[in-house]
Amino acid sequence: MGLEDFAILAASLAVAGLLVWPRISNAPLWRATITPLASIIGSGFLVLGPILSQSYGQWTPVAMALLCALAYAIGSAIRFNIAALDHGDHGRTGAMMEQAASWVLAFAYVVSVAYYLNLLGAFAVSLTPWDTDIAARGVTSAVFVVILVVGWTKGFAALERMEELSVGLKLAIIAGLLVGLGWFFAQKVGAGALIFNPAQRTGLGAATLLFGLVVTVQGFETSRYLGRNYDAALRVRSMRLAQWLSTGIYMVYVILMAYVFEADQIETSETAIIGMMAFVAPVLPFMLVGAALAAQFSAAVADTSGSGGLIAELTKGRVSQRTGYAVLVLCGLALTWTLDVFEIISWASRAFAGYYMIQGLIAVVLARRHGRPTAVMAYFALVAALAALAMVFGQAVE
Repeated sequence: MGLEDFAILAASLAVAGLLVWPRISNAPLWRATITPLASIIGSGFLVLGPILSQSYGQWTPVAMALLCALAYAIGSAIRFNIAALDHGDHGRTGAMMEQAASWVLAFAYVVSVAYYLNLLGAFAVSLTPWDTDIAARGVTSAVFVVILVVGWTKGFAALERMEELSVGLKLAIIAGLLVGLGWFFAQKVGAGALIFNPAQRTGLGAATLLFGLVVTVQGFETSRYLGRNYDAALRVRSMRLAQWLSTGIYMVYVILMAYVFEADQIETSETAIIGMMAFVAPVLPFMLVGAALAAQFSAAVADTSGSGGLIAELTKGRVSQRTGYAVLVLCGLALTWTLDVFEIISWASRAFAGYYMIQGLIAVVLARRHGRPTAVMAYFALVAALAALAMVFGQAVE
């Protein structure tokens, strides 16, 4: 084990220790921040680096900055809605739009669970002799069945206890990954060997791919649904903090990654990050697989529970949560065996973009209802328009 491996492990242990320190772990602001933060830098972290590096080359940081800026703009509309709802109702139009948004979100959860579990399947077999698409989809299907059985018979209370543990594990491993990449980057700088690959995507193709990656920075909207635990002001503040922290982490990540790999070292598979990190430090692939399995499973459980609950609420109990779980699993299995992971990512991005479009339109309605300036309404209309473009034109990685 080399010195860089020790540095990586030390960084991960330090962050893990910091996250369990009661002064931080019990702070209301941090507890409200951890849910959206974990969602934003969850699955996306595993696939974004290789996708952006392969597609945008030396312009990868610019692409990442644009993606984060789009997410922050959408987040600002949702934050406005949280605050506005706290000061009065939506009105009839706003309530109808909120109902439509909830249906779209329920569908988005269905696709996102397929996304999470297909990544889980791919990572589960990635370091084994059975690293094939069929084996990965078999693992994914088996986990879908486990989730259905547990949700149908006992509910998710026991499994949901994994979420806080997996969040800490994931953030600690990301810290180690950044230290390893920083070490590798510093060596390249010292040797004068930074690499500036040309972009493989330009123009309209570059824009549509970026729209198709919206789901990789999605998750901030979870603050919208934490009203039982936190007041509106804290949810607004914590969502903003989660987006700034995730933007900082993502930008450091892609800057360190974009200039240290030759073009032929960058793959476009769902587990490409494992092979690339093997160049950085031997310990990283194993750490990433562990993080992927824990994070994807807990995220899938959370979204399955959320989708089942939303469907039951929207149908006023005519469709039970258990039936909702069954519908989600059947749809997820169909997606698993008919689409690849990158196509599922694209569909998930479109579904969430549809939800964000409606939230942007709700912000326009509420801004008008509360007498906000025309410029504010125009801004939220622009956010809704950008989300609509992402929904219509978002493309999958080829």
